[in-house]
Amino acid sequence: MRQTVMLIKFKSAASNDVLMFETAAKDFLRCIGKAPDEATGIITVDQLPAAIDSVRAAIAADKTQPLAAADNAGKEVASGDDELDERVEFGQRAVPMLELMERALAEGAPVVWGV
Repeated sequence: MRQTVMLIKFKSAASNDVLMFETAAKDFLRCIGKAPDEATGIITVDQLPAAIDSVRAAIAADKTQPLAAADNAGKEVASGDDELDERVEFGQRAVPMLELMERALAEGAPVVWGV
């Protein structure tokens, strides 16, 4: 049975929309202190500074964490060369949302999702 992949669209009048896969969006919402299972929501202009700070801190922490040995256990590199892990980290996924929130704050506009 094939599982449906859900996309969450974050919108603000200050910038273009940002689409995230549901699992990444839930991680992002947890990071900023929002309920990840809410189908719709808003980051108000008053909440944006704290949300931006939380995302920046999570990105910085993500950059300092080495790949866990367990993540690479049993993986063989097909070409025989050392290759970087192709996994997309939270920090990479969060940058577009960080930019959206920064623009929204500068314009005094909220960020919404699921509407």
